Amino acid sequence: MTFSLAAASHGLGSLMPQPNPVTKLILGLNFIMFLISVVATYAATNRLSMMASVNGEVLSRLGARETISLLFRHEWWRMATAVFLHANLLHIGMNTWAFLDLGPPLEELYGSARYLFLYVATGIIGYMFSTGVDIFLRRPGASVGASGAIMGLLGLYLAVSGRRGGAYFQSIRRQLLQWVVIIFAFGYFMGGIDNAAHLGGLASGYLFGRVFADQEPADAIERQRAILLALAALLVVIGSFAEMILHYSESLS
Repeated sequence: MTFSLAAASHGLGSLMPQPNPVTKLILGLNFIMFLISVVATYAATNRLSMMASVNGEVLSRLGARETISLLFRHEWWRMATAVFLHANLLHIGMNTWAFLDLGPPLEELYGSARYLFLYVATGIIGYMFSTGVDIFLRRPGASVGASGAIMGLLGLYLAVSGRRGGAYFQSIRRQLLQWVVIIFAFGYFMGGIDNAAHLGGLASGYLFGRVFADQEPADAIERQRAILLALAALLVVIGSFAEMILHYSESLS
């Protein structure tokens, strides 16, 4: 099994861009889904805004996180697909800027396999937390965007900087905490921002950062575990997108 996983990893790795292949893969998927969303919006409404805002019905068909759909239609795949959807150019632009700042160093630190798992897992957990808050507040919330996963990366940075110590990392930690305060304050005063998903992503990223060693897998066993985690994350994403395609086709029929 170890040999098969290593062979599969080597074969897939040869097809991926270097360096930071997972960061580039996620960025590519984000922009592909945004382009699809914009085209679908134009097809549905025959118009586009200056910020290329995506129609709410289109986002719903493409897999936005919707509390009602999750609870009553059991469309749990939305927890994953929503991570790769964005509402407009400003939304995807801000998330891309933050992701490019946080993602590549963490991919180099943890290795691409672990990094893929951590990104997908924190994004999904963020939306799970958001759904739980909606249920508690008895509100039919909906949201899209990669910011929960990006906050997960920020949580990882907080865990790493706290573990390593020293003046340099303490300085980084203070800057990160300032960013956390600014992000949540901005989300509190601005409408349409899912602060619950941000909190869920941040907390899960920090917890993962305390559990995972802040380095690439050191031996064959660790590499095997990392590859298994990455494959699990990849299967969840592929399965969720397959469900989304079926749902989208049925919604048009």
